[in-house]
Amino acid sequence: MITVLDQLSVLFSYSFIQRALVVGILVSLCAALLGISLVLRRFSMIGDGLSHVGFGALAIAAVIGIAPLAAAIPVTIAAAFFMLWLNERGHMQGDAAIAILSSSALAVGVLITATTTGMNTDLNSYMFGSILAISEGDMILSIIVSAVVLILYALFYHPLFSVTFDENFATATGTKASRYNLLLSLLTALTVVVGMRLMGTLLISPLIIFPALTAMRVCKSYRGVVLCSMATSVLCFFVGLCASFLFSLPTGATIVCVNLVCFLGFTVVGAVRRTP
Repeated sequence: MITVLDQLSVLFSYSFIQRALVVGILVSLCAALLGISLVLRRFSMIGDGLSHVGFGALAIAAVIGIAPLAAAIPVTIAAAFFMLWLNERGHMQGDAAIAILSSSALAVGVLITATTTGMNTDLNSYMFGSILAISEGDMILSIIVSAVVLILYALFYHPLFSVTFDENFATATGTKASRYNLLLSLLTALTVVVGMRLMGTLLISPLIIFPALTAMRVCKSYRGVVLCSMATSVLCFFVGLCASFLFSLPTGATIVCVNLVCFLGFTVVGAVRRTP
């Protein structure tokens, strides 16, 4: 009789699963860290907006024959900076800027794809995610980009913390708030582009939002939220990856559903703890 452990040993013997595991853990860590700042600053949907911009860039790159991820990274970074500029200059509120850019980019991507090559399997994998779509080159690029995100976050942890909680106070004490806002936008754009291959355009945003919200249900200190968010993000990814294989389910959707269950569980635990 084949046990679950036997099935999992078979699962991790596949090279594409090994690549997905490496990329998924790195993306989960990056998303969990950045999600805290984005949620606390009420800018949670920037991940969703940037992923749609990334899809538009991927569609154009596929049509003209450019490496998709290499084309999507600069375009998504530029979009993140543009959203921040619109919000800071008061030309448009953050949510409005995200809505316009995301919907427009997604529409352009779909139109270009439909009128040229059709909605092929490769672009579908960007929309809904696919562990089969992660190539050796994608994994290497993801490792490099994720390492950059994690190193920069660690180096600038304290100023990012200050800007997240009170931007005006941080500015008054000499912190270049605009500089760290740009850094946060840059790191978010990089994480979104790397995670799109695995989670898809439509499902990368929950990977950023859920771990932070889950950790906030039970943790009271910022450091506690950071550590709990990282742990739950990686654990939910691992459980979702295994469950998707065992039950033949879509990987991205399964990971998001595991995050949802974890969030609901932590919400119940937090409510019980607060009950006198």
